[in-house]
Amino acid sequence: MDLGEQLSALIGSIYDAALDRTLWTSVLSKISDFVDGQATGLLSRDSASKFGNAHYYVGLDSHQMLRYSETYFSFDPMATLPRFDVEEIVSTPDLVPYDEFREGRFYQEWAKPQGFVDAAGAVLEKSVTSCAYLSVNRNESQGMVDDEMRRRMALIIPHVRRAVLIGKVIELRQTEAATFADITDSLSAGIFLVDASARLLHANTAGKVILREGDLLRVIGGRLAAADTTTDQALRESFASAGRGDDALGIMGIAMPLIASDGERYVGHVSPLTTGKRRSAGARYDAVAALFVRKAALEMPSSPEIIAKAYKLTPTELRVLLAIVEVGGVPEVAATLGIGATTVKTHLGRLFGKTGTNRQADLVKLVAGFASPVTS
Repeated sequence: MDLGEQLSALIGSIYDAALDRTLWTSVLSKISDFVDGQATGLLSRDSASKFGNAHYYVGLDSHQMLRYSETYFSFDPMATLPRFDVEEIVSTPDLVPYDEFREGRFYQEWAKPQGFVDAAGAVLEKSVTSCAYLSVNRNESQGMVDDEMRRRMALIIPHVRRAVLIGKVIELRQTEAATFADITDSLSAGIFLVDASARLLHANTAGKVILREGDLLRVIGGRLAAADTTTDQALRESFASAGRGDDALGIMGIAMPLIASDGERYVGHVSPLTTGKRRSAGARYDAVAALFVRKAALEMPSSPEIIAKAYKLTPTELRVLLAIVEVGGVPEVAATLGIGATTVKTHLGRLFGKTGTNRQADLVKLVAGFASPVTS
């Protein structure tokens, strides 16, 4: 399996774990393999407690995890992660001088006996009083956290973050429809569950607002329809493909730009509910796909520079990437930025190479992955 196939399979597993928490241990093991780590955990902390909470972990026995949670958590440099931005990838030397780390209790009494020499972590969610994060430890044979490990973590962290958030708010198998509706109402994105014929089965509050305005999406005869006829046809085909299974639509679904009748631009992501745990979740509502819709205005708490850091983009490449999301194709981007279309195409080619994509729609999906799905 090449890197692209491995990444696609891993991302699919991550979103499956959002619906079945028992899968997280297996997913963390796959993450360890993908980024070349030894021990990986989903952890949290709160300001009122001196203890760490390891929700899921691999690569450590229960005794060592208990020692970490009860005694050594407060000495771990990763305990200071909340002062960093969400999804920012940091290693031990970013948190504390490495010589000082090696002389401290955490390394001498807990990390060193297990052969751990470094760790990479990223905040998934934080508030004034709490923080959730992913941490991956490396052993002596793997060496210190390097650029390749950071690059691979940057590819999966947005998806882990979204899966953790979705897992907190969507538990279709265990939650009645009314409770499900209450929870999804906290999401800023419009969410629509549909069957293969585009029949609307559920919409959250943000989705109902979009339908009430009627200039982007509307319900006609019980069917979800786009105001733009071309977009409507694309959505119909996507929902029908989802009904035929993942081979038709792809495990991760598709992203597409949406344009309202007033010219306002949105990003839509059609995600199939027809594989693994997602199939059993969707069956409750006869749903085959979920459509997530949000404005393509990059309304995200994280700075766009986070994207540049993750993919090593130059300032100009970042401008072109954001312009593609905000205004559309090459001619529009060229006119907006005041540069030639050939120059835009050159930067677009570099963006494809650095991000591992080959379509502008994939770039839209990539940027959307950095946005927070929760209302502020």
